[in-house]
Parts: sequence; C-alpha cells; structure tokens
Amino acid sequence: MEKIIEVKNLHKEFKSFSSRSGVKGAFRDLFNRNYKIKKAVNQISFSVNKGEMMAYIGENGAGKSTTIKMLTGILTPTSGEVTVNGYHPQKNREQFVRSIGVVFGQRSQLWWDIAVQESFRLLKKVYKVSDEQYEKHMGYIIKTLDLEPLLDQPVRKLSLGQRMRCELAAALIHNPPLLFLDEPTIGLDVLVKLKIREFLKELNQKYGTTILLTTHDISDIEALCDRVVMLDEGKIIYDGTLESLKGQWGEEKEIQFQFSSNVTQSDLNSLIGMSTVQWKKEEGENVWKVTLPNDETLISMVIGKVVQHHSVKDIKMLEISTEEIIRNIYQEGIQHG
Repeated sequence: MEKIIEVKNLHKEFKSFSSRSGVKGAFRDLFNRNYKIKKAVNQISFSVNKGEMMAYIGENGAGKSTTIKMLTGILTPTSGEVTVNGYHPQKNREQFVRSIGVVFGQRSQLWWDIAVQESFRLLKKVYKVSDEQYEKHMGYIIKTLDLEPLLDQPVRKLSLGQRMRCELAAALIHNPPLLFLDEPTIGLDVLVKLKIREFLKELNQKYGTTILLTTHDISDIEALCDRVVMLDEGKIIYDGTLESLKGQWGEEKEIQFQFSSNVTQSDLNSLIGMSTVQWKKEEGENVWKVTLPNDETLISMVIGKVVQHHSVKDIKMLEISTEEIIRNIYQEGIQHG
C-alpha cells in the first residue's frame, strides 16, 4: 500500500521557565535561569496508508494536538522525520497546504462577517481551484452536507452544527487527498454528528480521501475508523485495529441476571468465592450484574450455580464498551506488552 504519512522518531520538546522561590531565588533568576524540559511527543514512529481512516487518540496532554501541528507544518519537530503527501510539512509550504485539508473543532477558517459562499470563493482563489473543478466538486459537497440554505448567511449567524458543516466543506474546496480532523464533532448534537460521519464515509469511498481523526468521542471512532493509534505521555502505547484493541484489553465479561425474587449481595457472593467475580446491583427490580474474567469455563460455572440456587427470569450477556476499555487502560496503566 502507498503511504501518505510517514513519521520516524518524531520528537518535540518545550522549554518552560522554572522560577526559584524567595527574594534570593528571584535575584539569581536574573542572571541564571532554570528551565524545565517537557517532552510533548517522545520518539514516535508510524505510517498511514492512502485511503485509510485512522483515529489518533489519547487523554488531554498526551501529545495528540502537538503531533497534528507537526504533521500540518504549524510546529517544527525538535528531531525526527515527517513526510506528508511526499512533502516535508515545514518546507514548500505553499505546495504542501494545497495537498491537505484541516478542520480544528475550536478554530474557524471562515470569515466571520461575510456570507458562507463568499468565504468559499475566497478559499477557491487561495487554493487556485478552477471554476470547472469548483462547480463539480463543491456542488457535490454542498448537496451532500445540505448547505444550500446556509450559503447567503454570515458565518456569525450560524449555529455550531451549521458552522461545522461549512468548516468541513471549506477544508475540502481543493479536494485534498488527506484530511486532518481535530475534534470535529465536539459540542454537536446527535443528528449533526450522524450527518458528518455519513458524509466522511461517503467522501472516503468516493475519492479515497485519507482521514486522520483525533477525538474524545468514541462513537466517532467506532463509526469511522478501522485503525486506532493510542498515545500516552507522548508515546504510542497501541497501534492496531479497533477489534484487536477490544480483544487485547477487553478481558472481562459482564452478565446481567434478573431474579424472580429478592436476592442479596451475600447470597450471590456465597455462590462463587472468588475475588475476580464481582456482583453489583443494577437499576430495575431484582437485577444484578456480575463482572468476571472472559473464561468460558468460569462463565458456564457461574451461570450454572446461579440457576441452580435461584429462580431467574432473564439472563443477558453484555459487551464491555470500547469507551470503558479505553478508560480502563488510562486509569489502570498499560499492563500488556
């Protein structure tokens, strides 16, 4: 597969002033300053294939935005190599920016006080898009994102959901082969999120557009991305498919029981005397959930013991959500090689 992004030993440090305490410390700072070095991105390497839809995730401060800023040429790496679309992002800026599209959830590339279509026309000139290309490509974008009613409105009068759809269209005016999306659905309602996700899938299928997505919304990842790269304290801790992530860390199973009559915690604990089998009362009449290792023999034994000693109305096998798996990884630390 042809690679559209290649990152080798990418490293970014930030230097911050560390002041000494007291009057003497302040005086010493005048002549000899102390600095702290923070490693925002620490020797990471990965590549992205053409046409891939990849999620790049991590907690706040993990280094996601710093990486995206280096990949888009906004920041210069301390060391390491970055190639995007065959360009070095910090060099050949004019040619490079024409080969990518960028949407930052909290920043606008549209002009606030003019009509949306005027912003589009200005960007058309910036990217040197021909009239023919613009009419054909943007006709499809405007129709698919349902932007026709918004074109004559100033950007400042748009709702957040309307503005984000217009931001997405603006990033695609020049039909770039690579699209960076940094929290594109933050603060949006469910219907707008669904519309944007469907559009991105269609865009990927129609044009083969490569999409690199950073988000805290796990449902975005599940809807769009086959591959996940997970970052923690500036280092990559996982790079693989979403399914493998679930298989590797989703080591527990949850079973929900609804009993015909009242049962207590001690009743259930006495059935299986194991610390790895945890019972919890759920909402609903006589509903309990057990969390246990994903072991078929143990699961069969627990179900057998419960049914043998208590009258059960219903049993449900529950899947642990991707969001819960990812949260557990960050809370408990990486336990896997």
